[in-house]
Amino acid sequence: MKFQAPKGVSEYFPQRSGAFERVRATLITAAATSGYQLIELPVFEDTELFARGVGESTDVVSKEMYTFEDRGGRSITLRPEGTAGVMRAVIEHNLDRGQLPVKLWYSGAFFRAERPQAGRYRQFYQVGVEAIGYDDPEIDAEVIAMADRGLRELGLKSFRLELTCLGDLASRQAHRIDLDKFISGLELDEATRAKAALNPLRLFDDKREAIKSAMLNAPILLNYLSAESRANFEKVQALLESFGVPFTINERMVRGLDYYTGTTFEFVHEMLGAQSGIGGGGRYDGLMSQLGGADLSGIGYGIGIDRVLLACEAEGIELQAISPLEIFVIALGSAEKEYVAKLINELRGAGISSDMAYGDRGLKGSMKSADKSGARYSIVVGSDELVSGSAQLKDMKTGESQSVMLSSLPQILRRSS
Repeated sequence: MKFQAPKGVSEYFPQRSGAFERVRATLITAAATSGYQLIELPVFEDTELFARGVGESTDVVSKEMYTFEDRGGRSITLRPEGTAGVMRAVIEHNLDRGQLPVKLWYSGAFFRAERPQAGRYRQFYQVGVEAIGYDDPEIDAEVIAMADRGLRELGLKSFRLELTCLGDLASRQAHRIDLDKFISGLELDEATRAKAALNPLRLFDDKREAIKSAMLNAPILLNYLSAESRANFEKVQALLESFGVPFTINERMVRGLDYYTGTTFEFVHEMLGAQSGIGGGGRYDGLMSQLGGADLSGIGYGIGIDRVLLACEAEGIELQAISPLEIFVIALGSAEKEYVAKLINELRGAGISSDMAYGDRGLKGSMKSADKSGARYSIVVGSDELVSGSAQLKDMKTGESQSVMLSSLPQILRRSS
């Protein structure tokens, strides 16, 4: 029997894993250089955490969670998103009682029982950030610009940032009165009306043409913002403009999670078809207190590594691995092979990534291995090289060679890196 990966799981192996690693590291670096620190979380949590934190009206909670009962009879769910788990950890470990804002980044696998298609997986990967403690437009702008910077540092160009504001509690309550009144006049099936009763904003995100048409004249939340919410949102826009971060206002944006308030945003890539969202997030005032913690404000995002990688491929961007092989060494005989094994061990000890040709392949086959390795340089060591202590260091990109002393390889390769 030949085993295969479960349906809907994204896997990364050489050479594509090098590009995956580059995307992840670039997005993490954008967060780390902004003062965000790593938080490593479990991949499963108490099911109630997601039911309360994400929202029972969402498809994530009602249809897509991988939930099971453990041996102790507890209901456990594989994490479908990152924010609820971060909030739980911040509360549990009293991080909110220290210096504010708490600025965290995380990365890993997440799980949703969705219908697999291009860019939509049952196991997918994200880099996320959370900034907890203050409701400042400067933090909103920082978080959005940070995500934008990471995407642009990968070379991406064909994406747009969509921005909206879901307002404060007073704004949403005023809007909901009119939205509920509008929806009550629509002809809806029982399931859709039940969804609207939990969160009427969900109907703005309904993909059915009949619902899209019915909601065309629905009242828009942006028109109900309180003076404070409007001023805050205008400040965020002004800051982004001063940062040189372009954006468009999407007055009908609805994110897939119920906890969002205030500034909300999404990055959309025009070359990815139906699964065009490559990341997004927003403010979630009230979430921490809802989960049993202090009443602190927060904002964050999740960027899909899988989607970003697809976007890079769609734009023809070639992503180099984080630690490409520096040198590939070929030995032409058994004595030379023993020498080369010792040589590359010394190179690795000096922090220089190295590999060698194994087995009894001839020079032609070994050079093919050197080409496939992606190494920057190659060296062939035969009996003459052992005697002279020198060899030809070949640049695998240009084809040019230079004579070098084998004993000086660490110093030479360090200078060229």
